[in-house]
Amino acid sequence: MKKVEAIIRPSKLKAVQRGLKEADIPCITVIPVKGTGLQKTYSERYRGTEQSMILHSRVMIMCVVSDNHLDKCIEVIKENASENQVGDGKIFIYDVQDAIRLSTGVQGNEAIL
Repeated sequence: MKKVEAIIRPSKLKAVQRGLKEADIPCITVIPVKGTGLQKTYSERYRGTEQSMILHSRVMIMCVVSDNHLDKCIEVIKENASENQVGDGKIFIYDVQDAIRLSTGVQGNEAIL
């Protein structure tokens, strides 16, 4: 099992979510995040004054998938989240030792299906 974390633009969330659902990967967790990467700062006007902003608003998608769904999951995220520009985001992949569904006690790959 693998845990996939993707940090993407908020405007791309619906497309990624739709793509994952169509790829039979419907279970995701979404968290609003702020951060900075290679993109430069930008300015915003707030109450009449211009402020330099460093942190950009993004969303983090997390999903745990079986090893045989990993490539499909990554491909869906890449296809739906990328604009081929700096600031599109990143995908991180981690090993997951085990998963347990609390309602039934099912353990392992069956717990994430």
